[in-house]
Amino acid sequence: MKRIVALWRVVAGQDLRLLWFALRHENRPVWLLPGLAGLALFAVEPLNFALPVVGAVDELVLVPLVLHGMVKMLPAHVLDGFARSGRVRRRG
Repeated sequence: MKRIVALWRVVAGQDLRLLWFALRHENRPVWLLPGLAGLALFAVEPLNFALPVVGAVDELVLVPLVLHGMVKMLPAHVLDGFARSGRVRRRG
């Protein structure tokens, strides 16, 4: 359970801010918008309502892992723009 909480802390913190910045970036990758749209549909799919346990596994484990994987695939110019924007949260 601690690993799941730590995973969500990373995703909810830096990864979501970085993906939001990347969506608004003028040179965002072509795959980013369809990828995030597909992930959003996966997160709210009807299977989540039919089988709540499977839905919880999706939202607690798979969705954060895919989001983090998308961040890792972002090009360097988007990451540099995010770092220069001053939105990077320092760990203290």
